[in-house]
Amino acid sequence: MATRREQPKADPEQAPGESDLSFEGAISRLDAIVEQLESAELPLDESLALFEEGVRLMRTSKARLERAEQRVEKLLGYDRHGDPVSEPLEDS
Repeated sequence: MATRREQPKADPEQAPGESDLSFEGAISRLDAIVEQLESAELPLDESLALFEEGVRLMRTSKARLERAEQRVEKLLGYDRHGDPVSEPLEDS
């Protein structure tokens, strides 16, 4: 019997579209935010908004990395054909 995977719960503080970013997209956006903040040419309000976005992206990326690490840890070994055997990650 197939189990239904639940969709990750949306972060209420996450801006629209942030959850649609791939991990790589989030890292790229974080790099762009850091560059903008380091330029020191932004008004305070814009700097704070970018900083908040960066913190949200960092948290989302960290959670994705932790889930990926859990999936890797679930790797059980190899079957007789040399293919990796893993068990599904249980949603917690």
